[in-house]
Amino acid sequence: MRKQKGFSLIELLIVVAIILIIAAIAIPNLLRSKMSANDSAAASTLRTINTSQVTFATNYPAFGYADTFTRLGPNPAPPLCDVTAACLIDNVLAASVNGPSPKSGYAYYLNGAPPNAGIVGDYVIGADALTMNSTGTNNYCSTADAVVRSQKNAIPAVVPAQLAANATLLGCQTITTYGPIQ
Repeated sequence: MRKQKGFSLIELLIVVAIILIIAAIAIPNLLRSKMSANDSAAASTLRTINTSQVTFATNYPAFGYADTFTRLGPNPAPPLCDVTAACLIDNVLAASVNGPSPKSGYAYYLNGAPPNAGIVGDYVIGADALTMNSTGTNNYCSTADAVVRSQKNAIPAVVPAQLAANATLLGCQTITTYGPIQ
């Protein structure tokens, strides 16, 4: 009788089945990790925009806070940075005037409060998951008080849903809609 070399069909099927079981365990964890990273990036981006707003208001006190992303973004004619384009945020966020500006699974919005004597005294920024429970698990907002808030931390707790519109200034500061992140 001749000796066979190689693997039998049964052995190969067992190996493939083991690989599929490992993939079935690993892929959901990978997706959860990506959503968690997107959530962290959204909160961090709001903090960056808050810092940019404070810098803008300090550099241009006659204007107050920026009312659009383009005022905070890079100038199309570098190296000039002024009140129309302060070069404080990246061009991905500054691609649209008030949003949505998609970045890392979230859509970002910025709305300035109506000016009082030409000075914008407040603003609201929002980060809404592009696809809830796929690209992110929460919606975030912040105002001139620089507190980043999330819907999950509202009192009582709110299950975040896909927003039809961005957070408003009043809604962001209402504890039943958005609560400070921990």
